[in-house]
Amino acid sequence: MKIILPTAGRGTRLRPHTHTKAKSLVHVGGKTVLEHIVSRLVPLAAEEYIFINDEDNGPQVMEFMARRFPDLKTSAVVQQERLGPAHAVSLASERIKPGDDVLVVFNDTIFVADLERIPEICADCDGLIYSKEVEDYQRFGVNVVKDGFIVDMVEKPDTPVSRLAQVGLYYLKDGQGFMDYLYKTINAGEKVKGEYYLPSVFMNMIRDGLKFKAPEIDAWLDCGKPETLLETNRYLLRERHHVHGETPGCVLVEPVHIEEGASVRDSIIGPNVSIAAGTRISGSIIRDSIINADTEVSDLVLSNSIIGDSVTLHGTARKMNIGDHSLIEMG
Repeated sequence: MKIILPTAGRGTRLRPHTHTKAKSLVHVGGKTVLEHIVSRLVPLAAEEYIFINDEDNGPQVMEFMARRFPDLKTSAVVQQERLGPAHAVSLASERIKPGDDVLVVFNDTIFVADLERIPEICADCDGLIYSKEVEDYQRFGVNVVKDGFIVDMVEKPDTPVSRLAQVGLYYLKDGQGFMDYLYKTINAGEKVKGEYYLPSVFMNMIRDGLKFKAPEIDAWLDCGKPETLLETNRYLLRERHHVHGETPGCVLVEPVHIEEGASVRDSIIGPNVSIAAGTRISGSIIRDSIINADTEVSDLVLSNSIIGDSVTLHGTARKMNIGDHSLIEMG
């Protein structure tokens, strides 16, 4: 198996936190988004992880992978032009050989699913377009299923033709054949608002007789905006109440995640707080927040806040969304 991870993009909805880092390297639940995703892929024993990066953030992503997952074989392709998701995936074509199956994983969301069941689920079809049933189907592209197979895909439907939202996780049994369809769709100029999207590719495949299923994942955790990042932080911390740093004189309200190398003193922390290594906190009350690395917080009450790397923050109660390398002082 080859795994394709498109990680290009400016992550504008997560600014200011993506001014200085790739959106996949934003922290949530004690790890980066990318670490959460790749950790879920490791059991598949894939032959290669192919990253589709941009020039700005690509080196950060590859350095992180080399440091955190040194045993995984990785390669990188730079997307020079922003022409859409299907175009990004097509750039991996030179790495896909006859006989390769392919898993495509987009990095705006963290998924919870048993991917080791792929051979079982896909025994009688050509691919899987993972889905999640949602109430607000009008916000998503949805899969329309009949007799167990996808017959149509509708982008942001006005009527409930389906509530199975596509989650950005795709499996193709014939990777090279999939690449051929990507190129056919791109060469035919099948754009939507100036970009190439995967549903056009999949519908061409379905019209030619290929069969796809839409298995549901267990959880779909959005990391694309500050408010959804905090929701995802709350979900992930349910599974990981870990305290590795120093916490003298503290009251910890589970769940919290405090990394080794963090120092928290004389504070009330939690619930739903993750604190990264190198951070120093004193005399503060913090709940439902993400505090990133090498930051200093004192004499402060924080709730529903995201604080970036290397921030110095002193003051009174506020709701914060502060980027990296900031200095804020409050009387």
